[in-house]
Amino acid sequence: MMVGWFEIPVNSMTRAKAFYEAVFKIEVKEVDFGGLKMGWFPHDESAHGATGTLVKQESYVPCQDGTLVYFMSEDVQNELDRVEDAGGKIYQGKTKISDEHGYMGVFIDTEGNRVALHSNA
Repeated sequence: MMVGWFEIPVNSMTRAKAFYEAVFKIEVKEVDFGGLKMGWFPHDESAHGATGTLVKQESYVPCQDGTLVYFMSEDVQNELDRVEDAGGKIYQGKTKISDEHGYMGVFIDTEGNRVALHSNA
């Protein structure tokens, strides 16, 4: 079983979009599905892994205690170095998992969500 899609709750699409664009150096595409505000992350059909979206709607509530989404990275320190300047907080700095499994780091985004990073470097 593989993850096929993820959704990250936001209170402010503008603030969250700016945060993720600054941290990941990507463009988040805003979409409105009849009142359901979404910010789509870029997707490469030829790449491994799932993509997803930021979501602003009453029933989506940001929190630090739910499911943890891991974004793949060349080196987690690259994104961690941009988190605070973009308005987020470091939750767990770059941490070695093992020689075999690489590194991870965790941050709190501008909306209060706990989000993780993983890299081999």
